[in-house]
Amino acid sequence: MKQIVLCLVLIGTFLCAETEFADPKPSLENPRRFVFPITKSDKNEINHVLSSANNVIKFYGPEKTEVVIVAYSKGIEAVMNHKNLKIKKRVEALMTYDVEFIACGNTMRTLKIDKSELIDNVEVVTAGIVELIERQLRGYIYIRP
Repeated sequence: MKQIVLCLVLIGTFLCAETEFADPKPSLENPRRFVFPITKSDKNEINHVLSSANNVIKFYGPEKTEVVIVAYSKGIEAVMNHKNLKIKKRVEALMTYDVEFIACGNTMRTLKIDKSELIDNVEVVTAGIVELIERQLRGYIYIRP
């Protein structure tokens, strides 16, 4: 009997558990800032990153988040116009929530990718890895799903 009661208490605790926000709490003035890398062309990995970004936005609210996704190496395919229509639509949908998508210029030069091959409004920086470092130094939380 004690085991059943203990199980019910544990289940009730998990069902009613709320995430406790750290101070300062997320707000318009203090948004949660995240940076995600995409480094592989694997559709499942790309979709996992896009879903993770979407989940963060849904949880905190789009007005209380700043989300950046940096695509470099083989992950550059995530932000290319002609690679995968479903992924392109997901990228464009996230852009409507002000998610920044950034492509690595070094990768583009190495793979001979022209800016015109990227989805509209994808920003290009010199080096994707440097962008990740600089974002972290500016307070963005690095998320590697």
